[in-house]
Amino acid sequence: MNTLLLRFAAPLQAWGSSSRFNKRRTEREPTKSGVVGLLAAALGRRRNESLDDLRALRFGVRIDQVGQLLKDFQTAQLAGGKHTFISDRHYLADAVFVVGLESDDEEFLKQIVLALSNPLFPLSLGRRSCPPAGPMILGIRDLSLDDALEQEAWQAATWYRRRQPKELWLEVVRDAQTDDQGTFFRRDMPISFNQEHRQYGFRNISSKVKAVTVDNPDSRQMANGNGRTLPAESTQHDVFAALKGGGSDVSVAT
Repeated sequence: MNTLLLRFAAPLQAWGSSSRFNKRRTEREPTKSGVVGLLAAALGRRRNESLDDLRALRFGVRIDQVGQLLKDFQTAQLAGGKHTFISDRHYLADAVFVVGLESDDEEFLKQIVLALSNPLFPLSLGRRSCPPAGPMILGIRDLSLDDALEQEAWQAATWYRRRQPKELWLEVVRDAQTDDQGTFFRRDMPISFNQEHRQYGFRNISSKVKAVTVDNPDSRQMANGNGRTLPAESTQHDVFAALKGGGSDVSVAT
């Protein structure tokens, strides 16, 4: 069993699973339909081509850096029309995820790695306006999906680490297995991206909030004598630092 691990980070991401034209919402973590779409774009597949092999990959996400929800709006007008339509758009700012794709076919995973390194179509994290930032490919691990997500190094930015406690839990959201309890369904299993008739099925999902324990030596929080956590020293995130040359691990939320 092998698992390909990817790092998704960008100033903005958007992962919708039940959006309409005037309400474009986002989930808290990448959807399977969004990730399959990204892989299909890298491989150069047309919208009417089969997704069976990509859909069969066992999929999971570890939330390394919780994003902040942002809301924006866009206006649109039909050609020759007199009415202007307003569309609300929701985004995740400054989020970082580790995405895992498990398969028995290591050669297929290697093909995906090659495609992501040289994509035939532009890549985006949920929407075209959200290109990925920084290296995306973490590598193929000779591990199951669960073990790979548990053992991979924490990918959060330094400024974010400083705000977190010395030990914390990371949430993992993944394709459910038959013995999982407390699962739920989400309609983000892509069947076809054909623009004339897009089709999505339901996916059974397992979410475990306290899935992975992380030791955080960068924490600036201190504990008092009663074992309570004292506020961390000032670690304000300068959203313009990246534009000033403030370091590669700083992302900008606009």
